[in-house]
Amino acid sequence: MQRLAVVAVVVAVLAAACGGGAPAAAPDRTLVQVDAARAATLLDEGPADLVVLDVRTPEEFAAGHLPGAINVDFYASDFADQLDRLDKDVPYLLYCRSGNRSGQTMPILEDLGFSEVYELAGGILSWEAAGLPLER
Repeated sequence: MQRLAVVAVVVAVLAAACGGGAPAAAPDRTLVQVDAARAATLLDEGPADLVVLDVRTPEEFAAGHLPGAINVDFYASDFADQLDRLDKDVPYLLYCRSGNRSGQTMPILEDLGFSEVYELAGGILSWEAAGLPLER
């Protein structure tokens, strides 16, 4: 019985040592989806350095985009490299057509260390459905 108690203590000590202690705190980040109304509020009242990032094709972008948007083509062979060159410390409003490509872009931005990204849920389709203006 005493031997079993010693083994249990040794196992507990080894488990604690291998656990590495408390996990490191994740950096403060905001990576969330917002609806069209919240996206419009961000554009109107949000941070002055907000970057609107459109990840559709250049042709889609030319047909109409959110005011002040920049375009980085999701299908470009160097898409992740182009994203990596952007300033990671300013806030972004991210969108695509329907939310598919922007949804796939979110984890890339997170992995690259972007600190504040708002993804427009439903993409530009939800923006248009809310009757909000586009630039051409």
